[in-house]
Amino acid sequence: MFRYILKRLLYAIPVFLGITFVIYTLINLAPGGPLSVLAASGEMSLSDLEALKISMGLDKPIVIRYFIWLGDLLHGDFGISYRTSQEVSLMISQRIMPSLMLTGTGILAAMLVGVPLGIISAYKPNSVWDHISTFISFIGASVPNFFLSLLLIYVLAVKLKWFPTSGMQSSGMSGNLLDLLHHLALPAFVCGIQPIGNYIKQTRSSVLEVLNEEYIKTARSKGLTNVVIVLKHAFRNALIPIVTTISLSIPFLIGGAVVTEQIFAWPGIGSLMITAITSRDYPVIMGVAVLICGVVLVANLILDLIYAALDPRIKFK
Repeated sequence: MFRYILKRLLYAIPVFLGITFVIYTLINLAPGGPLSVLAASGEMSLSDLEALKISMGLDKPIVIRYFIWLGDLLHGDFGISYRTSQEVSLMISQRIMPSLMLTGTGILAAMLVGVPLGIISAYKPNSVWDHISTFISFIGASVPNFFLSLLLIYVLAVKLKWFPTSGMQSSGMSGNLLDLLHHLALPAFVCGIQPIGNYIKQTRSSVLEVLNEEYIKTARSKGLTNVVIVLKHAFRNALIPIVTTISLSIPFLIGGAVVTEQIFAWPGIGSLMITAITSRDYPVIMGVAVLICGVVLVANLILDLIYAALDPRIKFK
């Protein structure tokens, strides 16, 4: 297993370099730049802007700047924000826990609701529960995050005043767990509604496929109850595609959280990324990109290890 993990980590190096180089090149080729706001305001002369450009290293070719950035990254230096002059690592560390809280709650809620509903739908096809699950899947797959966010804010926060419209905590309520959960409810629901639909569909189809296998018919002929057959035999053998769906939804959930965090003014990585993009804050953009890229690569490695734990036929090479 150690040899396999080492091999996967070595494979991840060129993937990481390729992804970061493409992102670095694209953001530097985008119209505008870190100095465009200062130039438009007229607060600095052309000579001052040119001196600032040289001091920031923006006068060098993109490839040279990328390798300078990569060398600093290998020494644990994520750079300094152009906008706030703070260390990028500090800015990300302040935002990562709110994002993990939001996306983690969304994934957990989606798993706790979606997987059981998928099992029930497979166990009782064309039943009331099956129709309810299909409806939830349809809503999750078809309603955009931004529309659902605005709809919930308008109905539940503005009209009914059941929930706050934005933010992570109310003024003067820092450290209050109930107030935090009150603010977390709506954005976490938005983050979880789309994966719930995917989990329901994948769980239902996987369990139904397994229920048609010969060994399931053998289990029924032995007198085992349907509950035992579904939970002990069918669900366990259907876990691999279900786990795949859950793991693949993680990067998409992070991407969706960018929109959700911006709408709900949630102080996470997503809102930091939007602010960095609008201000052309290259170091912050790259810092967030490194974080997301690392999460996806590690999640894929963990997924392969889970495969081996679920299916003894899978061997590490």
